[in-house]
Order: sequence, then structure tokens, then C-alpha cells
Amino acid sequence: MSTVKDKEHHFNGGTCADTVVLVDHPGGGRDDRLSRRLSERGFQIQWVCPGDGQALPEVTERLAGAAVYGGPQSVNDGHLHSFLDVERAWIERWLKSEKPFFGICLGGQMLAQVLGATVGTHEEGLHEIGYRKIEPVDGQNGFLGQALNVYHWHNEGFDVPRTAELLARGVDFPNQAFRYGSKTYGIQFHPEVTPHIFKRWIGEAGHMLANPGADPADRQTADGEAYDRALGDWLDSFLDHWIGYPEESEKEEV
Repeated sequence: MSTVKDKEHHFNGGTCADTVVLVDHPGGGRDDRLSRRLSERGFQIQWVCPGDGQALPEVTERLAGAAVYGGPQSVNDGHLHSFLDVERAWIERWLKSEKPFFGICLGGQMLAQVLGATVGTHEEGLHEIGYRKIEPVDGQNGFLGQALNVYHWHNEGFDVPRTAELLARGVDFPNQAFRYGSKTYGIQFHPEVTPHIFKRWIGEAGHMLANPGADPADRQTADGEAYDRALGDWLDSFLDHWIGYPEESEKEEV
């Protein structure tokens, strides 16, 4: 059984990098797999929702990393949702710290925009809702490992920034993941989402399943039973590389 054991490891006046900032959006939930897995690793979680008027934190030594979640908003609707501009400016400041950053769906699209890339709808009006297979890019098996069925809910996709490298490809939305530097990732899919969560989304926004490219609810349920465990395993592997464990802790086998 794995445990996290505290050890004496402090720096710059005794501050430890043990907190991960999770940025969510109005209408989202906080019962996801990513926050649970980070907590299990020993991280403190600081939730922030700028769309509800909460201020994003200054980048300090106690912050080990940050993740920006998806949401029902369009990344191109800053004129309707001013908090998106606030988040983009904060992401730009965060990147200067070179601390780990993870953008999921809307968060990945904002990261792409900050790095100068375009985000837009599919030329044929397709949505990507449900599980879809993505493939690793040659030479990038360290990110994906092998083809994986992952969960999606979006109708916009990102171009890959010139300063980033493509890591995974899909069919309808070809750009599925990119890396900037060594610890900054943007993805189009939702490894944080479990069947419990997407069933809630279907209950709240089931009308979107009528859009081209969206899977019906029963197909999503069946695919969740088939693919959810592997997606959770991938997230664990990704976290090992992306952020590991709090800097004042060590992992021991007991």
C-alpha cells in the first residue's frame, strides 16, 4: 500500500510547494477525478472560480502547480464573460514561473490562445461528445503510451501553438494534446470526468446530444463501463510525470 510520508524538506524560508490551484467555471462540479487523485497524493487543493468573482492567487513558492478546467463557455466569448480574459492574463503570468500547468478542454483552449494559436469550431459543425479514440504522435509515447479511448464534450478545438509540440491526435478534431516546455500541457479531452459526472452533464445539457457528432446517452454509458478504468489509469501515469508528489513528502511502500 502506498502512503505519503512527510520529511524535512523546506526552502526559501520554510515554504513548501504542496498546493495545487484548480480553476473551475460557473456550472461546474468539484467532485472530479483529478482533484481526488491530487488529494490522495498529499496535495492541498485551492479551488478558485473567477466566474463567481473569486480572485486568482499570486504565484508563490507554496503553489506546486495549477490546472484550469473545462466549462460551458466558449473561449472566444470574452466579450460575454470577462473572467475569461482575467484567466488568460493569469495563465500568461503563471507560465513565466515555469511551474506545472494543465489545461483541460476550455483550459487547454485558453492556453493555446495565450501561446498565440487559434481556437474555433469544426468546419462541418461537428461536436465531439462521448468517448473517442486518440493516438499518440510518433516520438511522444511517453505522454499517451498507446491509443486510448477518452471522454470529450466540446464543439471547438485548438490549433497547436508554434512553440509547442503535438502529443496526441484524433479524427474529427485532430489536435488532442500539446506540450509547451517540459511541464505545461493542454488537452482537448476530459480525464477528470467519470461516468457519474458525464451522466450529470447529460441530465443538465442533454439537448446537446442532438448535435452532429454527439453520442446518445446509452452509448456513452456503455462506453464508460468499457473505457473509464483505463482513462483513470492514464491520469495516474500522467500525474507521476507532470507533478509527482508534494515536495516535502516522499512516497513509501509499506
